[in-house]
Amino acid sequence: MSNTYAHPEVLVSTDWVKENLNNPNLRLVEIDVDTKAYDAGHIPGAIGFNWQTQLQDQVGRDIISQAEFEKLCSDSGISPEHTVICYGDNNNWFAAYGFWVFKVYGHRDVRLMNGGRVKWLNESDKPLTTDKPQWPAVTYRSPGVDASLRALLPEVMAAVSSGKYNLVDVRSPDEFTGKVIAPPGMSETAQRGGHIPGAKNVPWSTAVNPDGTFKSPDELRSIYLEQKGVDPKKDTIAYCRIGERSSHTWFVLKYLLGLNNVKNYDGSWTEYGNLVGAPIEKP
Repeated sequence: MSNTYAHPEVLVSTDWVKENLNNPNLRLVEIDVDTKAYDAGHIPGAIGFNWQTQLQDQVGRDIISQAEFEKLCSDSGISPEHTVICYGDNNNWFAAYGFWVFKVYGHRDVRLMNGGRVKWLNESDKPLTTDKPQWPAVTYRSPGVDASLRALLPEVMAAVSSGKYNLVDVRSPDEFTGKVIAPPGMSETAQRGGHIPGAKNVPWSTAVNPDGTFKSPDELRSIYLEQKGVDPKKDTIAYCRIGERSSHTWFVLKYLLGLNNVKNYDGSWTEYGNLVGAPIEKP
């Protein structure tokens, strides 16, 4: 079996980014949960997006609307023709979420910088700046919404009742078993612990190397398909607590392993663990 990713074009290395810093066809976007990291120093030319306040609706629990996404890109100087390179903190959790949002709204060429912010910081030849770019505003028009990339609650409930989906819970083993509801230091946003019935626990971190880069295709196939029994012939729904870790695994399954019909359930355990009457499994 070929040891190449199914879609290698969606990953770029830190060296590639350094070599292309002056490419006018690129827009670098750092996406963090807290933009203090961006303010302290970022890749030259990179735009900073706050995952919580700029990629999520601030009233209803949802991703930003198509119109809001268009305005965000327009104001940031991102056109539909730009190649967008996303990177960020926490091993690209939030960058993968941003990648997913860009794809939901039909952006043609968006990629992840393999290893994210930490890898860039750990390489002595990589420049940093505190200067914020002033890209000229453009008019961004999304070609439409790709709803096939997102799982909403009715489809999740159908997956539970039918047993015909791969449900991949990417949280920690303690979250999966219900020992804890949230990772240490994070608020408990669900009333119950446990997992969606039939889900397989494959923590997101099993997909990355110590430096934050993704493991090889053979290693990923071994983990997801052989060890954990994710069936490549079935549709797949990935979930976590709030949708950011699961977007990382969604990226792995869809773009690196090439599974068909992989969806991110961004409602995740914060939604499911609060539902009255929803079936929950615990060991």
